[in-house]
Amino acid sequence: MKTQTETFRGYGKLFELSARTAAECRFPEAENVLSVHACARLSGAEAGNGEVRYYGRVLFSIVYEDVGRRVCRAEKGVEFSASAKDERIFPAGEAHAALAVENVSVRREGASIYVTAMLGADIAIFGEQTFDYLAGGDLIVKREPVRMFTAHPLAGSAETEDDFEVGAIGDILQHAETVHVTAVSCETGTVAVEGEVSVGVLALKGEELVSFERLIPFRIEIPSDAASSACRAEAKVTVSEAKLRADADEERGKCALTVTLTLHADACLYEEIAVDAVTDAFARDNRAVLAFSEAACEGAGERSRLTERIAGRAALSSPIDFSDTLQAVTLVRAEANLARTEGGLRAEGVVLATLLVRGADGSRRGIEMSLPFSVAAEGVGEDADVEALACGMSARQKEEGTIDAEATLKLAFAERIRSRAKFVASAEEGEAVKESESAVSVYIPRAGDGLWELAKRLNKSPEEVTASNPDLAFPIREGQRVIIYRKKGISG
Repeated sequence: MKTQTETFRGYGKLFELSARTAAECRFPEAENVLSVHACARLSGAEAGNGEVRYYGRVLFSIVYEDVGRRVCRAEKGVEFSASAKDERIFPAGEAHAALAVENVSVRREGASIYVTAMLGADIAIFGEQTFDYLAGGDLIVKREPVRMFTAHPLAGSAETEDDFEVGAIGDILQHAETVHVTAVSCETGTVAVEGEVSVGVLALKGEELVSFERLIPFRIEIPSDAASSACRAEAKVTVSEAKLRADADEERGKCALTVTLTLHADACLYEEIAVDAVTDAFARDNRAVLAFSEAACEGAGERSRLTERIAGRAALSSPIDFSDTLQAVTLVRAEANLARTEGGLRAEGVVLATLLVRGADGSRRGIEMSLPFSVAAEGVGEDADVEALACGMSARQKEEGTIDAEATLKLAFAERIRSRAKFVASAEEGEAVKESESAVSVYIPRAGDGLWELAKRLNKSPEEVTASNPDLAFPIREGQRVIIYRKKGISG
């Protein structure tokens, strides 16, 4: 029995892993820390034998009161290097890492303040995907298109600038940027990544703390020879550098703020390929011993967006009362996950922020507050990533000791497509099949059988079955009969 095999060669995401590491910075001059921020910027990721080494820099900034209750700021950067271990990692693999600051904590040791950032790394390993599959030969085969995706990792950068006017301010104390990707589209020769960056600024206005924010749109175009309107892509965007410049107009009592952002996009274009593979087979004269293989791959699906205004009672890290004056809400951020509930799929998470207040004695303090949310995610597949952006957050103390908060929540959903196919990898000749000597046979098939299942049971090609039974309907109904004609030679 002759068989023919072919080899599929592609490139794709092999697997994903995650890792955690901590970076710490010492601030010796801080007396009373009001707010603290950390952002991580990845410099590179390299795959080796059994591990991925990733490295970069964490930028820390704190706003604090000194011993004279003057509001001050300090910034420092710390280099870090960490590794994620997995025995499946090999040097030929291509590692792509995305960093996120998951938590920031502050502790005092003596006269010094130590700020620790817990960094989470989501790492994808890309590499060559190959498999052999049966393409034909001396067999009756069932062919089905096997859906595969081949990946094309891409990267691109862009700079965007925005000018806007705010009230008169003094020193800019702290700023934070949150990127929100709203669309990733493919055109001929180009992958376009669009979204907006929420820039939050904390500043001094006389002796008071004030905060404001700005949503800055962006578009990054990444050239790709593989890109076409039939492809889909995914992307993550980070802020490589942020520059803020304030120009005061004392006559008008205004300040012109210029924000310049350098953005970097890590994207992946997925090209869908239909492999004409054999998913089942049999031979006329002998049993065919089949060996099956499976192949799995991943692609990008639909993207959707949702905007909700959320409100509720916020949880506070320390008490508050009517003697406290609310000054600013800063470092607003959101975390979200998809959860299956009795009412359907929902995006559940929390909006976090630092509430800055001034007490009756003139001292200031920062209070961490959190506002949970649960939003219906209608029309979103369960296998999707969700990205949340919170902006426009406000806080009021209607009742003593409580804070009612509101925020605009922007959610972006990116569905994943996971394809897993089972196909015949090879076939060997087995024992001989004895054919009936009757010229005509009547067969009672199983109800529910399709044409292929019936042909395999009869050891005839689907074309032969339909030629003998042109009125046969599939799937088979109860009570149907199948007639098989066999050509017989004349002896004597």
